[in-house]
Amino acid sequence: MSSRRELANAIRVLSMDAVQKANSGHPGAPMGMADIAEVLWNDYLSHNPANPNWFNRDRFVLSNGHGSMLIYSLLHLTGYDLDMDQLRNFRQMGSQTPGHPEYGYTPGVETTTGPLGQGLANAVGMALAEKILADQFNEKRHQLVDHRTWVFLGDGCLMEGISHEVCSLAGTLGLGKLVAFYDDNEISIDGDVSGWFTDKTAKRFEAYGWQVIPKVDGHDAGAIRAAIEAATADADRPTLICCRTKIGAGSPNKEGTAATHGAPLGEDEVAATREALQWDHPPFEIPDEIYQGWSAREKGAVLEQEWNRKFEAYAEAYPERAAELKRRLAAELPVDFEHQAADLLRQWQSDSSKVASRKASQMAIEALAPMLPEMVGGSADLTGSNLTNWSGSKAITAEDASGNYVYYGVREFGMTAIMNGIALHGGLIPYGGTFLIFMEYARNAVRMAALMKQRNILVYTHDSIGLGEDGPTHQPVEQLTALRSTPNLNTWRPCDAVETLVAWIEALKRIDGPSALALSRQGLPCQVREEHQLDQIARGGYVLRQEESALQLMVMATGSEVELAREAIEQLADAGSGVRLVSMPCVEQFMQQDAAYRESVLPASCRKRIAVEAGHSLSWYRLTGTDGLVIGIDSFGESAPGGELMQHFGFTADAVAGQIRSLLNQ
Repeated sequence: MSSRRELANAIRVLSMDAVQKANSGHPGAPMGMADIAEVLWNDYLSHNPANPNWFNRDRFVLSNGHGSMLIYSLLHLTGYDLDMDQLRNFRQMGSQTPGHPEYGYTPGVETTTGPLGQGLANAVGMALAEKILADQFNEKRHQLVDHRTWVFLGDGCLMEGISHEVCSLAGTLGLGKLVAFYDDNEISIDGDVSGWFTDKTAKRFEAYGWQVIPKVDGHDAGAIRAAIEAATADADRPTLICCRTKIGAGSPNKEGTAATHGAPLGEDEVAATREALQWDHPPFEIPDEIYQGWSAREKGAVLEQEWNRKFEAYAEAYPERAAELKRRLAAELPVDFEHQAADLLRQWQSDSSKVASRKASQMAIEALAPMLPEMVGGSADLTGSNLTNWSGSKAITAEDASGNYVYYGVREFGMTAIMNGIALHGGLIPYGGTFLIFMEYARNAVRMAALMKQRNILVYTHDSIGLGEDGPTHQPVEQLTALRSTPNLNTWRPCDAVETLVAWIEALKRIDGPSALALSRQGLPCQVREEHQLDQIARGGYVLRQEESALQLMVMATGSEVELAREAIEQLADAGSGVRLVSMPCVEQFMQQDAAYRESVLPASCRKRIAVEAGHSLSWYRLTGTDGLVIGIDSFGESAPGGELMQHFGFTADAVAGQIRSLLNQ
């Protein structure tokens, strides 16, 4: 039988060999954390390599994702569908072993990591999801939702500000099934961290309300086991296990130095490491007894079978709740959801009330959330402004996880990354709000939601200079362009309550990516529509108004500027100008429609086009073309009442009508 050290050394040699072959990568972290990983994965981690999607598995997150060969080695050795050829092709085109772990590429990888600190944030979201679902579904005799979240992290993760945001909240919410292993090797890219990272980390996490287990020898299996036992014994607090390790452990000439962080060891040092580890096997060759020591397939099958029996007993006792859990885990909406949503749309179209789209969003949540108990909302300390709560909202606390609303505090970045973790866990649909301008704080987590194609609903209110007196620090200009330029993200900017409801329905239906809802502070009148127009809103863009005379010019608009454009066009109606108004609540959704539909809305023969939006003009030129015009804002705003600002920057019916006349006369 192989010793623990031999099992851990398999990780070390696979990691250094893969990095060496790729001539690129980070061998230091996998070699340094190999002993911790061996104890966790062989003695504690509940998982089934034959079914990486088994619901009640433990979640393992490698937050310091640059050490990706650690997780690839673990997945390969324990029996996941990741063969040795994939390790040989580490960091190569088309392989399942990209430079940083990517969700959806590699079986067993729970989240995409690499931007430091975000894996830790995702892990907080996963642990929070487990706690919520356990409260919703578990019974005394049926502990159906019962798993842990384990996360590896390094100095870099703790230096990133997001670690403060999410770990503070994790302590407040009492996420007792979250255990983090801190790879305290005192090295980052620039060298010894003592010159720039002297935090009292243990005291910091104690202040957050975590259990902290300090000064654990990260190369001593017994010490690691004792720390994990202590961590799992505390059901009320998340745990940080501080492991003292040597980066690049096993490399006789480079361990403990930054030289092992982000570069191959070199052929000579690889050979010297093999000798030091007494590893006599060639690259990418693992002895059978090592594989036998690592294999988790038999144990994993037993664990899943035991859980399946629990689920069968649960389904017999609570058939409706069992069916509800299965529906949620399949990311399916209730069978009557679309029918009820269609009825709502027609009811809303009959109401001509003037309402801010942020208020319409709250009305939509109020109407939709009772159908979808999996919705978990929240706001970054702006609930009363974002209007993300509803009459059925109940706060989730450390003592009571039966609620459906998270008070995230002023943590926009942390909130968004936690929501990514909730979405990745499954069984819940997260949504959270802040001002559109503060999307900038959350920007990278928004990008990660899009990269991982997660159903994360981002509610952004106060969507333009129309918010007024708070001034340019709070007035978004370039944010819509940034969102629209993000692959796989749908950005909705509705012009009234009806379009807002459609945006919510489409965001909830979408299971292959996030949606951003940009919503107004100011009231917006309900637009008049016919039945066929109502059905076309979901296509992202549609003809809202068309004169009977021959088409000469098209005006595209979003949000509050749709009504403005309509008023401008009406000034020209008597002249028989042939102007068409196109409402474009979601450009991305429109561009995904078939060519025939896009042509019916924006015919190529009409080259005179104007886009009107109180945001940066850049994203509109692909639709206006070189003969068109964009009425936008390419500077920062000012501090003044919203109406005055709109007039100052040219967003009035008279000003837009003048631009239309000018273009018509060219």
